[in-house]
Amino acid sequence: MEFDVQYISFFVIQTDGEGTDSGKRFRHFQTMDGEDYEDSPLKDFLSGEFARIVKRKAERHPPSESVPTKLGRFRVEPGYELDSNPDYNLLQRLRTADTAERFHGIADELVRIYMDTSAVRGGALIAVQATLSKLFDAPFLFVLKCDFESKIARIADERSLVANVEMAISARTIKSIQYPHMPEEGMLEPWEVKIHQASHARYFEDFLKFVSYERPLPEVMGDQVLDMVQQYMTDKWQDDASPQRKEEEEAVEIWAASDKRELLERWTPEQVYEASAALVEQKEDLALSFKLGGVQVKGLLTDFGRSLHFARHNGKYVAVIEGDAFQFERGLSPVELLHPPELSQVMEVIGTSEPEAAAAAASAGAADGASGPEDDGEVPW
Repeated sequence: MEFDVQYISFFVIQTDGEGTDSGKRFRHFQTMDGEDYEDSPLKDFLSGEFARIVKRKAERHPPSESVPTKLGRFRVEPGYELDSNPDYNLLQRLRTADTAERFHGIADELVRIYMDTSAVRGGALIAVQATLSKLFDAPFLFVLKCDFESKIARIADERSLVANVEMAISARTIKSIQYPHMPEEGMLEPWEVKIHQASHARYFEDFLKFVSYERPLPEVMGDQVLDMVQQYMTDKWQDDASPQRKEEEEAVEIWAASDKRELLERWTPEQVYEASAALVEQKEDLALSFKLGGVQVKGLLTDFGRSLHFARHNGKYVAVIEGDAFQFERGLSPVELLHPPELSQVMEVIGTSEPEAAAAAASAGAADGASGPEDDGEVPW
């Protein structure tokens, strides 16, 4: 995936005191056309960066709010087109600039707007217009931001520019804006912009004020579950306005708003399977995680009812995970040497307070003829 650079503008942002307007300033160092860029040492730093940015995956509904790579969509009022969005207009003008002077002028405008955001830190900001000529005639726009460490933030003049930023520019530290988004090779989405930034900061979300981002997938799926619960309540109580219905609705609201939720015990397994299937139809790899006692279990929603089962036994909750083989990682443990007893033997001791009871039950089962390791029961220590 080779990009041909048309224009590139390099700016340096300096901050004397983080978060203070009086200590923020920027300086334009150089704007080059494609021919100058080809002969510039800067090409060695950025030649592979554009392909990495384009190939970086981003989900419309991310798994969490703090993912580093996000898709944004330009906001417009109903009935209006893209060109009514100020952020789109700025990026599009820079993307379609046809001279180095015009590109520099619009890039300068972009940097000034960026300087007003709350997350500004010292470093390099680079605006690039580049074409993926193999697929498109229209260019992409890239805005790259790389924060400087203090020891390499001293830039004396234009001639020493590359030498001073060599350690600062890397795929690990660069933040980026890509416009337009390419969801698949050969397909462009003019309504969407892709940003990549540190998960704990909002460098570009503050900068692009007229771009919106879809809610994380867990929130979307959570809303759908609550819709299912509401439908269940309607079917159960019909139009009954009894105190019992109000009490159950309040209990569900409290449960849904809790950070740490317990098993609600309202639906049958069949109802859970049906609701899960409706969610999995939209996204197959929906995660399912829970903690039983002090043990954390992570899997997929599709596992429930197939290889993962919930039950009660002797007043305790039980999670049964079935599979053809165990697999262990990292450090060795004695558990990996176990010859497992039959499930029926383990069920006999669930709910007892003595952890040794399981071993005793397993030994008793072996003595009664259950299959077990062929040794005398003694360990060599």
